[in-house]
Amino acid sequence: MKTGISTASFFLREECEQAIKSIKALGAECAEVFLGTYYEYRPEFVKAHAAEFAGIDICACHSLSTNFEPQLFSPSRRVRGDAYYWLDQLMRSAQILGARKYTFHGYTGFGAGGADIAALSEHMCEVAEFCSRYGVELCLENVAWGAYNRPGVFGEFKSRCPSLSGVLDLKQARRSGYPYGMYIADMAGSISHVHLSDVDENGKMCLPGKGVYDFAEIFSRLADAGFNGEAIIEVYGDNYGGTEELKASLDYLGEILSKTG
Repeated sequence: MKTGISTASFFLREECEQAIKSIKALGAECAEVFLGTYYEYRPEFVKAHAAEFAGIDICACHSLSTNFEPQLFSPSRRVRGDAYYWLDQLMRSAQILGARKYTFHGYTGFGAGGADIAALSEHMCEVAEFCSRYGVELCLENVAWGAYNRPGVFGEFKSRCPSLSGVLDLKQARRSGYPYGMYIADMAGSISHVHLSDVDENGKMCLPGKGVYDFAEIFSRLADAGFNGEAIIEVYGDNYGGTEELKASLDYLGEILSKTG
C-alpha cells in the first residue's frame, strides 16, 4: 500500500494547486486531486498549473459531485448531455494529471430507501465506459447521502457493471451507521483506494493516529480483501491545526504499514 493525502484536506485553507505543493513538501507518496469548481475541471486550468502538479503520483481525481454527477443519471438526454460535457472536461484533465481513477459519488438523494439500482445501472455502465476511453477507472465511493449509502449497493452495481471499482471512505461509513468492515466485505477484490480519517472519544473527526481507530486492524482487513492500493488521508480543514500534524499522521500510517507489510 502507498500512503498519500487528498487536496480536499486543505479545502478553505489552500487552493488545490497550492495544496498539491504542500502535499509534496510533506513527503506523501501519492495524492488525490479534488477539483471542486467548473473553472478547475477545464484542461486549461490543469495545464496552467502543470509545474505545481508535477513530481508526485496523482492516483485519483475527485469532483464536487453535485455539480454534474447526478445529472449523468437524468432521464433527459439534454440534461445528460450537459453533464457529459463536464465529465469530458474532467477526464481530459485527469489524463493530463496522470490520474488513473475517478472518485465518484454518482446520484444523490436516495434517503433511507436507497437507490433503484436496476434502473440506474445502465447509466452507471455508460459513465464507466466513457471514463475508460480516457484510461480512467470509475470508482464508486460509499457516501451516506449518495448512491452507495449502505452495504450491498456496490455488489449490486458491480454485478451489472463489471468494470466498476470501489472507494472505501471511513468517515462516510461512520455517518451511514454501518461498520466499515461491511463496506470492505462488499467491495472485496475491487477496492481501488481508501479515504482515511479517525474519530476521537467525543465522536469528532480527526487525523489518523489522533483518535480511537486501530489502523493496524484496518490495514489487515483491507489486505485480506485483496487491497494493495493507495491509502489517502482525507479530512476537513478544521480537523487539524498546522500541516505538521498532517506530516505526523502520514508518518504514523507509514510506520504501521512498515510493520504489517
